[in-house]
Amino acid sequence: MFYGKVIGGLIGLMVAGIFGLLLGVAVGHAFDRGLGVSLKFGSAENIQRIKTSFFETTFLLAGYVAKADGRVSEREIEYTEQIFQHMNLDGAQRQRAKALFRQGVAAGFNIEPVLSAYLQICGSQRQLQETLLLYLVSLAMADQRVEPGEQAALQRIAVLMGFGAARLEQLLRMIRAQEQFHGGNGEAAEAGTSLKDAYAALGVAPTVSDRELKQAYRRRISENHPDKLIAKGVPDEMIKLATERSQEIQAAYAMIRKTRPEMR
Repeated sequence: MFYGKVIGGLIGLMVAGIFGLLLGVAVGHAFDRGLGVSLKFGSAENIQRIKTSFFETTFLLAGYVAKADGRVSEREIEYTEQIFQHMNLDGAQRQRAKALFRQGVAAGFNIEPVLSAYLQICGSQRQLQETLLLYLVSLAMADQRVEPGEQAALQRIAVLMGFGAARLEQLLRMIRAQEQFHGGNGEAAEAGTSLKDAYAALGVAPTVSDRELKQAYRRRISENHPDKLIAKGVPDEMIKLATERSQEIQAAYAMIRKTRPEMR
């Protein structure tokens, strides 16, 4: 890559002579480096590497989190099987996922090198990192509660990924609330679901303005948009889970809109 250096140097030369030329070349060089990194990240080869890493890391850490409370519950096994079904894994993929899950469950499993490798492959793509964390939180909540051991495991993962404890708590609240709308189409899917749950599903307080509410809704939808996730490297087989999360968010948003005259 040299276009940035050439263009920057020419502009600098015209504006400030030799000094401008040197400065322009330096600025252009920085631009070329940034563009090169961006193009490398978006290459088909790198996207495939990310997909493989995302798949393997998800099931390794899923096993680690499931075992964190002392045992792998029947509900967690059932939820993992549901993930297999949602992903439409073929026989070889299913066996690979199970082997990774068992590896994560095994005593002495070390998450640090696993996460380090994943973060190195993903680079600075925070959405990819948060998407992985969301999947793991969903697994931990498969039995409708997060045990202290699971909470500690998730917090360790979150910290290693660069997220604070406050962000993890927010994700836990959001997912707990979103699952109240599973299968909903504008109405709460589960009895007892309240307007408070709807706001929590979007990650906002009931006091937000209409504008802030719309922004939060669009942000949540964008975070789970299938095309964006696929482009970033989330395996195609795992996109259905994000699609279901988007439907839950839409149902929560629809409930809130009914209570806001200006948004009806």
